[in-house]
Amino acid sequence: MTRKEKAIVIGASGQIGTDLVEKLRELYGVDNVVASDIKGASNTVMNDGPFEILDVLDGNKLAEIIEKHKITQVYLLAALLSATAEAKIKSAWRLNMDGLFNVLDLAKEKKIEKIFWPSSIAIFGPSTPKVKTPQNTIAEPSTVYGISKLAGERWCEYYYKKFGVDVRSIRYPGLIGYKSMPGGGTTDYAVQIFHDAILKGNFECFLGKQTTLPMMYMPDAIKATIDLMHAPSEKLSARYGYNIAGMSFSPKEIAAEVKKHFPDFEISYKPDHRQQIADSWPHSIDDSFARMEWGWNAEYDLEKMTNDMFKHLIPMLKNPELQKH
Repeated sequence: MTRKEKAIVIGASGQIGTDLVEKLRELYGVDNVVASDIKGASNTVMNDGPFEILDVLDGNKLAEIIEKHKITQVYLLAALLSATAEAKIKSAWRLNMDGLFNVLDLAKEKKIEKIFWPSSIAIFGPSTPKVKTPQNTIAEPSTVYGISKLAGERWCEYYYKKFGVDVRSIRYPGLIGYKSMPGGGTTDYAVQIFHDAILKGNFECFLGKQTTLPMMYMPDAIKATIDLMHAPSEKLSARYGYNIAGMSFSPKEIAAEVKKHFPDFEISYKPDHRQQIADSWPHSIDDSFARMEWGWNAEYDLEKMTNDMFKHLIPMLKNPELQKH
């Protein structure tokens, strides 16, 4: 991003948005990064730089904000996630698809220069190879969220090929961070387990103990996002979305890591409707394509992530004032 460029993060109060806004402002200066959401966000996001209330489905308001702040780059994070989308089928489709169209059309009209839009491992389904899922493979999603993300991938590639829109995308695995609470995803247990370990000493998991899923620590996800946006356009061929991998683990395995910090910690298992969603997803991801094209490489494994989560969460949860930020 050059000095004249300005970014907006749409969906800034969510799990990714909170961290992404903070990192972008650190890199580019607070005045060059506008945060936005349909509701208020954390004090840090709202008070440390420009903030706009925005429903991404309101195309006119979106265009006004883009023009007002002279935005050149859009990070479109607003979406209904997997578990929430199953309960709100049409609302999820409308938000996940029409919001994307509103941003793609602005880029088509040359009102913005570059878009980041997140895809997800949810595009894969029961027929997808489970182990080391390839970049290009069978994608037959069985969830509302996955269907919308797969459709979004195809539209991103279409707008790139048809109209030259510079859109970039990552298929995020399950994301784990300490700066915001989970937002309705199937992998949310891997965030909640840390909170419950500190506050209650026990955790009831909504997935079975052996349910292995691809996961990533938030600093790696933010790094991947920014690295992809900075990669030379001519090096990128997968405009629909890149596989990236961090680590894969089951609830039983993360519980074992938690017990190293809290020896008396207990976990129980009560699988619910999210189990069926998790069972349709890969166990591990092959991200060699992203490594080859733009140098992607994860830094955190399960042990390193667990250490860092507790390092930050323990003081936060014991001092409620810190949680407001």
